Amino acid sequence: MTAAQRLASETDEFSDIAAGMQAIGDRARAAARRLALATTAEKNAALAGMAAAIRRNEAAILAANAVDVANARTAGVTGSFIDRLTLTPERVAGMVKGIEEIAALPDPVGTVIAEWDRPNGLHIERVRTPLGVIGIIYESRPNVTADAGALALKAGNAAILRGGSDSFRSSSAIRQCLAEGLAAAGLPEDAIQIVPTRDRAAVGEMLSGLGGAIDVIVPRGGRSLVERVQKEARVPVFAHLEGVNHVYVDRAADLKMAETIVVNAKMRRVGVCGAAETMLVDRAVADTHLRPLVEALQKAGCEIRGDDETRRAVADVKPATEADWSTEYLDAIISVRLVDGVDAAIDHIERYGSHHTDAIVTGDKDAAERFLSRVDSAIVLHNASTQFADGGEFGMGAEIGIATGKMHARGPVGVEQLTSFKYRLRGSGQIRP
Repeated sequence: MTAAQRLASETDEFSDIAAGMQAIGDRARAAARRLALATTAEKNAALAGMAAAIRRNEAAILAANAVDVANARTAGVTGSFIDRLTLTPERVAGMVKGIEEIAALPDPVGTVIAEWDRPNGLHIERVRTPLGVIGIIYESRPNVTADAGALALKAGNAAILRGGSDSFRSSSAIRQCLAEGLAAAGLPEDAIQIVPTRDRAAVGEMLSGLGGAIDVIVPRGGRSLVERVQKEARVPVFAHLEGVNHVYVDRAADLKMAETIVVNAKMRRVGVCGAAETMLVDRAVADTHLRPLVEALQKAGCEIRGDDETRRAVADVKPATEADWSTEYLDAIISVRLVDGVDAAIDHIERYGSHHTDAIVTGDKDAAERFLSRVDSAIVLHNASTQFADGGEFGMGAEIGIATGKMHARGPVGVEQLTSFKYRLRGSGQIRP
């Protein structure tokens, strides 16, 4: 059966949500036991089959996505939401490329992270192992289905995917392609399952852990989703919080470089979590840098919300409220403020930021190092766009999200971050006195 045929028969209803979700969890746990023993060759064969199936079923995926997008437009959602939801041939090709890059990555499972010998002759190894079953809850982006499924598989994990209701058809079509790849490689199709209902009660069941079936939850979405997951989850969470990201333009910044970086950071794709939401400009270069930077953003179609000094210096700037400094717009809007140097910029980021991604533009190495060492974010950059906050750009092939917490995983969550470890001890008859 092709992905298109399977999609046509896909149900989005359970007669019993709790029982249906528990069955998904039980199947995922059984699949995880098989995946933990899968060879690198088996996993890579499945990934190759997934990529081929997506390429082969591109038309069916785009047709399903067209229905999702049409329904979203009818519902009156924002343009940035439509951008995140929409698939194009280029974005489908990007999914295929991401899966192929994941296949080319070293297999983390079984890697010896460290080893040492004790005086009593015991040899100790710390070895990477799969996490088990990963529950991934995400909104609107259907490409996350491919990224998350492929990354989980490479790390030897089973995945339970719950995409946004707006992308239900698109995500289901993509998941069927992933199932084809698994089956072709002789691995269980239940290794990657998608929750076949739009009912939000299914999310609550996932957060309960499905009777111990789920080992970790990864939420990828807005603040309301992440806060719900953190509040209700009974299993560990890799939190992907909103991206209230900053670009600080220092007094030693090259103006042309700053213009290029700021416009790209804000406007390349406004709906991604790596988009800049606030520009901070050193007051020492307000006379030379502020107007050109703001006008470059305006020319690119960006709405500016500025402090009083910015509004006096540049026309057509709306007043920024206190709430603007901590808002993730995910739209062609940016807040702008003048600050007194790098230390004031760091203070602003600490107060209003989300510890996601922040950048400094400067030719002063000391200022750059101060920023890089003192800004407590998952990703900090010097003279580069915040839009590099992406696992693919880190050489990870893809990512499940950008974790903003500090436990286990931080920054792009790729293959290595989806593993744990165990200790192996080898002895020759040692006993403890």
